[in-house]
Formats: sequence, C-alpha cells, structure tokens
Amino acid sequence: MKKTGIFSGSFNPVHIGHLALANWVCEYTELDEIWFVVTPQNPLKSKEGLLDDQLRLKMVQTAIGDYPAFRASDFEFHLPQPTYTIDTLTALQATYPDHHFYFIMGADNWVSIERWKEYHTLVENFPIRIYPRLGYPIDIPLTYPDIQAVEAPVIEISSTFIRESFWEGKDVRFFLPESIYPFIRYFTKE
Repeated sequence: MKKTGIFSGSFNPVHIGHLALANWVCEYTELDEIWFVVTPQNPLKSKEGLLDDQLRLKMVQTAIGDYPAFRASDFEFHLPQPTYTIDTLTALQATYPDHHFYFIMGADNWVSIERWKEYHTLVENFPIRIYPRLGYPIDIPLTYPDIQAVEAPVIEISSTFIRESFWEGKDVRFFLPESIYPFIRYFTKE
C-alpha cells in the first residue's frame, strides 16, 4: 500500500517553502509521495485575493514539474464546498483504497486543531505529520500515537508575503520556482 502525504492549501501562489518542505517530508519520512491538494477555499480564511482555482492548480503543476514523488491534485474541486479536511481525507480513502493517506500540517494549524470540523475523527483515523513553525510549540497528547512532529527545516515564507512584496514593487523571483514566476502578474491588489 502506497503511503501518500496530503499537503493541502490554497497555494496562492505555491513557493519554494512549500516545495522544500514537501521534498524534505517525502525524502526523510516514511512517505512514498506527496499530493499537493489545491483547496478552493479554506473555511477558516477569507476568499479575498484568491486566484482562480484552475490557475492555482496550473501553478502547482508547473512548479513540481516532473518530480516523480509529487502530484498536483484538484480532488477538492469536486467535493461540496466549503471543503473540510476530514471530508477530503475520507473521500480520498474511499476513492483510492490502495493508498494509506497521511495529512501534513504546520504547527500553526496544529495549535488550532480543535476548531476543525470533526477533529477527533481526523486525529483518531488518519496519521498526521506536523512540521515546525516559529513560535508554535508542538504538543501531541500521548493518546495520539499516529501523530508525529517531523524535524523538517523551519521555512518562514508565506504566500501572503509573496503577494504583498509583489504589490510593493519588490522583486521576489527567488522565493518562487522559476517556472511559475510569470504567474505572479495575475496578482492584483483588490
């Protein structure tokens, strides 16, 4: 059974932090592959400034190129909106029974896991790998043996930083994979 990490997000835009983190998790943990699941809209965030779903998917596809352990996924585009992690993982498991899905999340999200839909079901039924974020300690109750912190490098780059820097006229090309730099022109300040 293939061990597949689910790395979901808006990827608005995908940047080198996303790619480096996914690369580390794929190469240094038990996972065989990582699926970048492009989220139409995070129910805990505003949709303002979010690029078109298909454009964000295309950016991820372009950024990962031919790296064999990465896959861009539009799976959540076909689920009822808004999408919730527990619903996505449950639907993925039903659709791909030959995969064992692991959820990849940042420590910043882990500290607010109790705000997530059916979080008890999520933490009890799916393995979770938590990567570090500055200022967010990772405290995992002993009752969750399949939730683990990973020793990935701390990469503090955000899509918000990329967009705001672009709007300020900054040249942020080295924060993005070269292949997606042309997509930055789609970001307009609203």
